[in-house]
Amino acid sequence: MPRLLSPAQAWLFGRGVDLTVFAGSALVSVAFVLAAPWLGVVGDTPAWAWLLFVVGMDVAHVWSTLFRTYLDGEEVSSRPGLYVGAPLAAYTAGVFAYMVSPGAFWSLFAYVALFHFIRQQYGWVALYDRKARASAFERRLDAAAVYAATLGPVVWWHANLPRAFWWFVENDFLSGLPRWMGTAALGAHAAVLTLWAGFQVLRIARGEGVQAGKVLLVVATWVAWFGGIVLARDDFAFTVMNVVLHGVPYFALLFRYARGRHAEGGFGDWGVLLRAGLPGFLLFLAGLALLEEGLWDVLVWHDRPVLFGDSGPVLEADVLALVVPLLALPQATHYVLDAFIWKAGREPALLVRLGWARAGPGPSNVGQAHKVVAIPGRGE
Repeated sequence: MPRLLSPAQAWLFGRGVDLTVFAGSALVSVAFVLAAPWLGVVGDTPAWAWLLFVVGMDVAHVWSTLFRTYLDGEEVSSRPGLYVGAPLAAYTAGVFAYMVSPGAFWSLFAYVALFHFIRQQYGWVALYDRKARASAFERRLDAAAVYAATLGPVVWWHANLPRAFWWFVENDFLSGLPRWMGTAALGAHAAVLTLWAGFQVLRIARGEGVQAGKVLLVVATWVAWFGGIVLARDDFAFTVMNVVLHGVPYFALLFRYARGRHAEGGFGDWGVLLRAGLPGFLLFLAGLALLEEGLWDVLVWHDRPVLFGDSGPVLEADVLALVVPLLALPQATHYVLDAFIWKAGREPALLVRLGWARAGPGPSNVGQAHKVVAIPGRGE
């Protein structure tokens, strides 16, 4: 007998949170874009939207990595090579790239960021599949769907440059792809997503049902990337569609992790930020993000005098080669560390702190792999 939803729903944070941070993020993005004419937004992202979406979500989510890394003394001491080497390597690469040319730096930075954004969407789907104990075939199909939903619009973008928006700065993406490749990429992305959708229909017809959270995540990913790149006509639409679905779920992940780590006694004096709850957590990150953007404006951009004044120095090119990679270091370090700090196989305590596993019997020590017992995917 056909069944729409699987009887054992796997949620990452719980049904309400998942629906809010994934499907809700996409819906909010679409709502803001559709409301742009009534909000008086035409073309460039206005100051209020820049503060809300760029500073408050995109830049702030970068700083939230602190709660997984540098604010936790025990974590830093457990992997000093990673936490010293990652920013050092990122800064060195940035300086060398900027010395080649500012364009080389921004292109490198844009493609690293793009890779990070795509891999994050894949990571969420992989987590859903892990909790739902999906088959190897379904995991591969889900991965293909995410990569199709993201890479298809990106290839089309490259074949249709210039657009009314860029990732970081003008001409950061490399141009030159023929337009037919963009059309072919969208055709391939449609074929893969149609196959994926057909598999979901097959699951319903067989009475297995679908995982609502995962399906909504894939759909939200397609909405954000296709809508924010192919359909977008200005910087505001691209910005909103680009950053909300990326930043909001990451806040949920880091806040969930930080609470779990704090319950173990982690963070020391920094724990006061978590005792203030989600508002304290977000305000701390927003403050750091605003400070970073203020430094960018005063030292490099000089384009928001109302917010940051107009008395900043005009730096020489050789000084900028040192300053720009330094200002970009929080993001660059976030991109590098994110590839290492969420590997539960190396650190099973991650699953406990995130509420995705429980400590097994015996003395309390969630850091020991044999003390961790995974909780199967289930409705929460």
